[in-house]
Amino acid sequence: MPRDNKTPLIQKIAKQAYITFKGLKSSANGDNKLAADQQSELISLVTAVRAADLKIAPRKSKASSAAAGLQSPPVTYMHICETEVFSMGVFLLRTGASIPLHDHPNMNGMLKVLYGKVSVRCFDKLEDNLTVNAVPPHFDPPLTSLQTTSLWRSILRSVAEYSENSGPCLLTPLRDNLHQIDAVEGPAAFLDILAPPYNPDDGRDCHYYRVLQTVAERQTDGRSNEEQQEEEKEKEEETWLLEIPQPEDFWCGGEPYPGPAVSI
Repeated sequence: MPRDNKTPLIQKIAKQAYITFKGLKSSANGDNKLAADQQSELISLVTAVRAADLKIAPRKSKASSAAAGLQSPPVTYMHICETEVFSMGVFLLRTGASIPLHDHPNMNGMLKVLYGKVSVRCFDKLEDNLTVNAVPPHFDPPLTSLQTTSLWRSILRSVAEYSENSGPCLLTPLRDNLHQIDAVEGPAAFLDILAPPYNPDDGRDCHYYRVLQTVAERQTDGRSNEEQQEEEKEKEEETWLLEIPQPEDFWCGGEPYPGPAVSI
């Protein structure tokens, strides 16, 4: 269809994202197969997108001076579009930059690398804040009594690297919902789709976390790798997270999106 071929890929992605995630809201009472088919179509479109489709040129990998580093944010964001159903934009990470471990409350998401390479560590909370039955271990360094109220049991789901030739990294409200993103071997950029968008008034604020080390884990540093790997398998990578304020060394700047205009 000639007319469809003229439609920019990012416009097709936006339209399909709206259909897919609007359908997810009612899939519990509707056709789950239809919702799965719509998501499959979205994944197919997102997998095909490249930096050139958005008129984004890969950044040079250059070491910046300390003075320049203070002036330039480690991460910038290009806003593409936002509706009540989803938001879409591009995150650009400088060499060595990292987006700290954070969550996406009751949100779905897709991350597709446009250039460079990123390492993504995905976690999930195992339960709500500490209960009577969940006694925390001793941490190194120790936590204050106030900090223990911001403690979460969690599980490390996966650690994987993604490049422009990879499919998208997915997250749901229940799976891989917390992640940390690190640029690997140079600058990187990725398309980011979140559904619904962050909205503190609707209970969807962004929270940051730090992975804690227990005293027991510190004591196992001297044990053989085989022994530690065997025990890690048994524990299914269970770990503890501490909710923290936004790290001082992380902030996100903004820059204009140079690609095709998108309308929903």
